[in-house]
Amino acid sequence: MRMMAGHTAGDPLECFSIPIVLHKDPDRSEQGNPVLGPDGKPRYRCGFRIGGGIDQDNTKSPQGYPDKGVYVTYIHENGPAARCGLQVHDKILQVNGHDFTVVTHKKAVEYIQRKPVLNMLVYRKGVPHYQDGDHHTQFQSYTQSQDYPMQAQH
Repeated sequence: MRMMAGHTAGDPLECFSIPIVLHKDPDRSEQGNPVLGPDGKPRYRCGFRIGGGIDQDNTKSPQGYPDKGVYVTYIHENGPAARCGLQVHDKILQVNGHDFTVVTHKKAVEYIQRKPVLNMLVYRKGVPHYQDGDHHTQFQSYTQSQDYPMQAQH
């Protein structure tokens, strides 16, 4: 199976993902000073917004997404997301090793906010299909399987 439309959270899937590395910009005040979070650490901007998650009703999504995945719904012009090639409607499969195919909206936001660099795997509708024996593609095969034990989340 090479398509993800209508994928049920937790079911094994195979698709071709696009690796994206996003380096966030430091958040700055109107005066140009770094903005610190409540923990005293610098805050960063990633330049995109998300929608979805396993706790959301995708049938009420204004974008009409086919499943409960986490999708990019907005890209800020000239921001880090735009510079690294992320696109509106990309489905986020993984961020810094965290599986985004079975994550709540709140957890997805927390994982995205956590680090200044995001190593992501995304699915993009319309990506050319991989032909067996064709090793000249820039896309990597990503298989999610229940053969791998899930990490307990605390």
